[in-house]
Amino acid sequence: MKSFSLHVTLLGELSVSADGNPVTLPASRKARAVLGYLAATGRPIRRERLCELFWDMPDDPRGSLRWALSKLRQVVDQGGVRRIVADRERVTLVLDDTHVELRHIWVRLNDDPPLIPPPELRAMAELLERPFLEGLEHAGTESFQQWLASERESVRLMHLNVLRRLALHPELSQAETVKWARLWQEATPVEEEAARGLVTALAQSGRLEEARQSEAEFHAAAREAGLPAAGSLLPDLLEPPEIDPSVERPGESAQHRRLRKQKIGFCRASDGARIAYATVGEGPPLVKAANWLNHLELDWNSPIWGSTFSACSEFRKFIRYDERGNGLSDWDVKDISMEAFVRDLETVVDALELKRFPLLGISQGCAVSVEYAARHPERVTGLVLIAGYATGWRIGASAEEQARREAVLTLTRHGWGTSNPAYRHIFSQTFMPDSKPEDLEWFDEFQRQTTSPENAVRFQEAFGDIDVRESLAKVNVPTIVFHARGDRRISVDQGRELAMGIPGAEFVPLDSENHIMLGHEPAWHECILRTREFMKEHWI
Repeated sequence: MKSFSLHVTLLGELSVSADGNPVTLPASRKARAVLGYLAATGRPIRRERLCELFWDMPDDPRGSLRWALSKLRQVVDQGGVRRIVADRERVTLVLDDTHVELRHIWVRLNDDPPLIPPPELRAMAELLERPFLEGLEHAGTESFQQWLASERESVRLMHLNVLRRLALHPELSQAETVKWARLWQEATPVEEEAARGLVTALAQSGRLEEARQSEAEFHAAAREAGLPAAGSLLPDLLEPPEIDPSVERPGESAQHRRLRKQKIGFCRASDGARIAYATVGEGPPLVKAANWLNHLELDWNSPIWGSTFSACSEFRKFIRYDERGNGLSDWDVKDISMEAFVRDLETVVDALELKRFPLLGISQGCAVSVEYAARHPERVTGLVLIAGYATGWRIGASAEEQARREAVLTLTRHGWGTSNPAYRHIFSQTFMPDSKPEDLEWFDEFQRQTTSPENAVRFQEAFGDIDVRESLAKVNVPTIVFHARGDRRISVDQGRELAMGIPGAEFVPLDSENHIMLGHEPAWHECILRTREFMKEHWI
């Protein structure tokens, strides 16, 4: 008879699979809790102890335990292998051919290898985010709940261990190091080593202002907690030595060379929100309105945006920014709305003292660009709009479409912040159905790093309320509108209506199914070529 290997998952909801196939668990929460306890402890347990943990008198604890074990044998005794062994005194779950992910992580961390590979650590971090034995909090007596609380604290400490290893790992990029250092510090806000790790990571990536702010926030939190004053977290917090960006490096592409010249700065909107912006390239300015989603440090050198941004900066001073709520801009903001999006663009333009410039809008950035051009006709010389729309999904959409969008909002609240990309794949595949698997994987993780679950919901809600129809007729500058014929996120009809509402706008349909066009597509090359011809023709 075939022997089955078992996989028991204790992080999140308890689950069991045999050779990769899910096994149905008993309906009884007590029986499931007994299984979770046996798998977590991994040793023989006295029957009296199990009775004490799960059944109060005057019930028949021993009879109830026998019933629970009979149900559990149907779950774990797969392939004719007896895995629950019980005598008159003790009960044991034999784990010889059983993988319990939490025990595996515990053993791996306690072996204390000098350097666990990043992919393995990332997988651990994903698992340890999930509650231990989720949903079984009240499946036993007070003794069981005390044990459960203790185990969950152990899981929390393991999670901190993994975050620390990732934050200090020498093989990770600076951007990813900052990400893990921030998560480590947020999980233990008054731990000096974690705070020092974040401050150091920020400083080493050139974000000195943020490093100093994080240091000040840590000292304030430590004082409030009544902890003794700590010294400087980064005594040698000096500006990094300047490297001449004009010096070419062997084998370096023009795209990477321009990236080294990128300069990141910060300004504040009228409501106090800090907005991060970047400039790169030389020549007359080209300003890109922010869209879903941006991160000045991560998106340039990416398979999604890299080609587009590089092309924009070849003959122009290319200016872009992270709007409030995502990227390097402030995430904790009161206002995420269309009005705030326009205000962020105004803030960046004013901070850079730009007089006249064309605007590039992509997706909802098109509506922001239209609204800005209508309000400031003296400053905008032209509009290049790609994959845009004039009205959000709450306006004019069918009842079915609105219901679908509301369902996606619910998924966002519960699925966005986890490392599991299954939920974010919903977005990635509608943005770029005709893309390579590695491009989708990059976009999945990029979205997770770029904003919080709460802000992801707020952005989607704000996009639903966008309405710039009255502003279209006020645009009096040369405008070209591009839209993919097969765009599954924003229909080509919406792009056509956007062009029809702007006096004299040129509409260019493109042969693509992607909402975000990629550098390897013929449609992308056509869009870049036509944009350059348009700007040259109109002296923009």
